[in-house]
Amino acid sequence: MTTEKIYTICGMCTVRCPMVAEVENSNIRFLQGNPNAPGMKTSLCARGVAGKALINDNERIRHPMIRDGQRGEGKWRKVSWEEALDYTAEKLQKVVDQYGPRGVALSDRGGPFRDFHRAFLRGLGSPNYVNHDSSCARNVQHAAKSVSGAGRKEVAYDYRNAKHVILQMRNVFEAIGVQEVNDLTDAMNEGCRLTVIDIRANVSATKADRFFMVRPGTDYAFNLAVINELLTKDLHNKDFARKYIQDLEALKSFAKDYTPEWAETETGVPAAQIRSFVHQLAKDAPAVLWHPGWMMARYDTTFYLCRSIYIINALLGSYGAKGGLPFVNKPKDAGYSGLKKFMDLFEKPKEKRADGVGWRYTHFDEGPGMAHLLYEAMETADPYPVKGYIAFRHDPLMAYPEPDRLRQIFDNLDLLVSVTFTWCDTAWYADVVLPLSPYLERDSVLAAKNALQPYFFMRRRAVEPRFDTKACWEIFSGLAQRLGINELVYDKIEDVWNYQLQGTGVSIEDFNDTGMVKLTEGPIYKDRDNLKFGTKSGKFEIISQKLEDLGIPSLKPYESADSPPEGYFRLTFGRCAQHTQGHTVNNPVLGELVPENVLWIHTDAAEKLHIENNETVNVSKNGYSEQIKAKVTDFIHPEAVFVLHGFGHKLPVESRAYGKGLADNKFMPGALKKWDPVGGAVALQENFVKVTKIK
Repeated sequence: MTTEKIYTICGMCTVRCPMVAEVENSNIRFLQGNPNAPGMKTSLCARGVAGKALINDNERIRHPMIRDGQRGEGKWRKVSWEEALDYTAEKLQKVVDQYGPRGVALSDRGGPFRDFHRAFLRGLGSPNYVNHDSSCARNVQHAAKSVSGAGRKEVAYDYRNAKHVILQMRNVFEAIGVQEVNDLTDAMNEGCRLTVIDIRANVSATKADRFFMVRPGTDYAFNLAVINELLTKDLHNKDFARKYIQDLEALKSFAKDYTPEWAETETGVPAAQIRSFVHQLAKDAPAVLWHPGWMMARYDTTFYLCRSIYIINALLGSYGAKGGLPFVNKPKDAGYSGLKKFMDLFEKPKEKRADGVGWRYTHFDEGPGMAHLLYEAMETADPYPVKGYIAFRHDPLMAYPEPDRLRQIFDNLDLLVSVTFTWCDTAWYADVVLPLSPYLERDSVLAAKNALQPYFFMRRRAVEPRFDTKACWEIFSGLAQRLGINELVYDKIEDVWNYQLQGTGVSIEDFNDTGMVKLTEGPIYKDRDNLKFGTKSGKFEIISQKLEDLGIPSLKPYESADSPPEGYFRLTFGRCAQHTQGHTVNNPVLGELVPENVLWIHTDAAEKLHIENNETVNVSKNGYSEQIKAKVTDFIHPEAVFVLHGFGHKLPVESRAYGKGLADNKFMPGALKKWDPVGGAVALQENFVKVTKIK
């Protein structure tokens, strides 16, 4: 028997950790993290290890299918790839002929492997690409650009060298990136402090030196008090501020009344504890990393919370600092040409976007657009009809609120295509399902990691597809061939890779030993004495002229968060280490580890309602209700309840997940229209539900 080590990239969540598959006689024998990647240490999380269970899952989609009967009825016709691609291309062409290329849209979950399918959409002539980020990190992105002129990924999170890490709406030890967890754990073993700010004691909080349980919706008040204390007590990094921060006096004037005593009345955190915390931050600066958050599609003012975090990092001098938020390096910073992009083969469409980004909403970043505003355009045909939609590795019926309304919107489409490796609600409602090979069974386009130590990396197929599935590039190459987009027609992945590597001085063979090509000898920190921000002034701008010119305040006065009526609770949700939203709950291994979600409810609130731990309770909103087991605990704020996101599946093809747990996105009436007007993301945690004992 021969054992082969194949370097590849995990695909069980959006982090995409580098990994190694040990393959023996065409079978996966062992999976581990790629030890050549910084911070991996051969580690994988539970989801990564469950990749083998994914490829062996007989309930995943095994062949192309075309819908028979009504949408969502579950009647399918098994077809060949030839027929599926012919059918899809024909329907897309009909949309283009009747409505123009702009009548087609594509969404995905983002990530490093997007270039080929985005090039397909651009080659078709449509500007309507969006990803899931308006239900995740759009507020963070726009906050970052408003102060630094660059996006959130232009800085690294230097956990390994930090002296103090603050997690606010970022649960590192459950929404796991293996490299981040290892780096933070190593730093904590060497004395790094961890502070967690949340409405419940999550796993990260159990490992923290300080945990602040804040009243839901008041994080911004907490942060304003931190800014006040840093400035009024002269605890900020004055050298950094003098050199790099513009409009500091405006910030001082704005923050002068937001004292820790004031914040105590809003957040419930004692003023003395806030002051002690801030003084510790000043001692640990500039090696302080206050994470700006990840899933920040929470409140309708979360943009300003994210912005306050970036401001605090600047006041501490964390920008560019080792152990703080150093600027990443790109291939060009290491003397290399970047990977050649397939998107550059085609001119950027001049047509305005259906979601209004770039023309109706000029303060939003065009790249990933706004999916919820695209869906609105599908409903209203304003500014024009969108009739063809490809959901690539994206399940908006689980990721966005009001799934029943979304189904009604999708009924306006002439074609709904789902490209997916597992069943999901959107696939079940589609006209065509094109089965994507799971990550262990597919090659992907090459990608670059911008980091302190930048590198190119490769996902290789570890084993041949078990069922009749294809890789992303194969699917879109097949569609491109049928639609006359000849630049994207390829027969072999090696030809795809060779195209991307043109001009880089790197060859395919250079990936053989480690699965990556590191572009520097080690991490490189930019000169802190010569930092240049991407703003017009070249500095960190407290006042954003772009926002001000639109009548949007750069510094928004605090507005007190709503409290729920008697018997109601703010519905909050999040992640656990064993699942990635909804697409892993039917996994044979992961579903066994965490088979359902439960409702966290505070002990005092449960006592008033006569609810006991592990008792099944009723959760209702506007006449809709579901039942779920209660987890009675002191470790959540009394105004909130909490569930893991992604449960409540009702598809007959998912026997292991069927009927288990509660679907939080069904308790958000009107939420598709409730979004942060400055950051753009939907406000998913502005909903109150009633919890009652079942009699």
